[in-house]
Amino acid sequence: MKKALLALAVLSLAGIAQAETATYAIDPTHTFVTFEAKHFNTSTLRGRFDKKEGTVAFDRAAKVGKAEITLDTSSISTGVPALDTHLKGKDFFDAAQAPSVKFVSDKFNFEGDKVSGVAGQLTMLGKTVPVTLKATNFNCYNNPLLKREVCGGDFETTIARTQWGMDYGLQYGLPDNIRLLIQVEAVKQ
Repeated sequence: MKKALLALAVLSLAGIAQAETATYAIDPTHTFVTFEAKHFNTSTLRGRFDKKEGTVAFDRAAKVGKAEITLDTSSISTGVPALDTHLKGKDFFDAAQAPSVKFVSDKFNFEGDKVSGVAGQLTMLGKTVPVTLKATNFNCYNNPLLKREVCGGDFETTIARTQWGMDYGLQYGLPDNIRLLIQVEAVKQ
């Protein structure tokens, strides 16, 4: 009887200690994917993707996570309609042939219980390149309106657009390096 109780206690503790992965859906009203590029080394051009979706699954106790975020390339917006049309065209995102940009990660980095970075693959224009997003802020909280946990933060990286074959304008002095800024919030499902 003692052995049976001991075995039951060990199984119960194992269940408590077992990692628990939670799934979160990206909240598009609190998620923004923006980019910055120097305009002829003078001012900073900024733009964003207005349509995005994705999911995040992570376990803070086990310090593991996965993320998948998809951006609609036809939703690019700089505030300058003629520039938006050019960016959607063949010189840049080729939205007609490549309607989405996708980031898929299966490695979260942690400092303590906070996410400090997310490593994954960025697919754009049919090419996939490794990219690591550095977290400059990360937090989880219980949303009083949704009555659910929300997690998110601010992430950033700099990419060389030529890695995806996007080389238009280099000969005119347009930069290769593009800074990506991602502010994301995701709601626990």
